[in-house]
Amino acid sequence: MATRMRRTTIITIMATAMTDTTALIRLMSWLSPVFPTGGFAHSAGLEQAVADGVATNAASLEDWIAATLAHGAPWNDAVLLASAHRSAADPSAIADLANLARALTVSAERRTETVDQGTAFLDAAGHWFEAGALHPRDTPLPVAVGRAAGLAGIDAEAALAAFLNTLVTNQLQCAIRLSVTGQTGAAKILAALEPLVADTARRAATATLDDLGGSAFGADIASMTHETLQPRLFQS
Repeated sequence: MATRMRRTTIITIMATAMTDTTALIRLMSWLSPVFPTGGFAHSAGLEQAVADGVATNAASLEDWIAATLAHGAPWNDAVLLASAHRSAADPSAIADLANLARALTVSAERRTETVDQGTAFLDAAGHWFEAGALHPRDTPLPVAVGRAAGLAGIDAEAALAAFLNTLVTNQLQCAIRLSVTGQTGAAKILAALEPLVADTARRAATATLDDLGGSAFGADIASMTHETLQPRLFQS
C-alpha cells in the first residue's frame, strides 16, 4: 500500500512538472526573438532617447529601461495583460480591453507598434489553438498575449514575467544596434533588472484597471518625437 502511494505521488509530481515545462516552453516560443511579431523593428522611443543624449551609456540605459518598466507603457501593458488573462473566456471583455489598450497609446508609432505586433502574434499563436479561438486581428500585443496565456492555462505571473523580460531584452537588443552598449554590457543590465522584472510581474498579476497610469513622460515624448527623427533604424 505504501509503495503504491509513493508511486502515485511520483506520477503526480512528474505530471505537474511536465505541465510547468510545457508552459515554460510555450512562453519561450511565443516571446522568443524568432516569433514573427517584428519586435526587432521597434525601439519604443529608445532610439530618440539615444539621439537626444539621454541614454548614451550603460548606466543611463539601465535607468531608462527601469523607469519605463516601472512607470511607463510597459506597466500599463502588464496591467492589460493581466486583465486579459482573467477575462480570457469573455470575448466582449477582451474587445473592451483591446479598445482601451489602443486608447492608451501616446503616439501614432506606439499604436502601430502594439497593434501590428499583436496582429502578428495572433496569426502565429493560432497554431496552438483551434480555428477562431483567439481574438480578431488588430488586438494590441499585451491583450493578445494575455488572452492566449489565459486560454492555454498558463500562470498569469509567469506570463507577465516572460512578457516584461522580453520587453527588456528587446530594448537591450536595440541598444546594441545603436552602439550604446555591447553584448556583455547588455547581459549585465539584464541581470541587474531581473528583480525589477519579477517585482513588476508580481504587482501586475493582482492589479486592476484602476492601477493603470504612468509618469514616464520622457519616454512618452520620445515616442512622439521619434516620428520625425532622421535618419533612423527603427520604426518607433
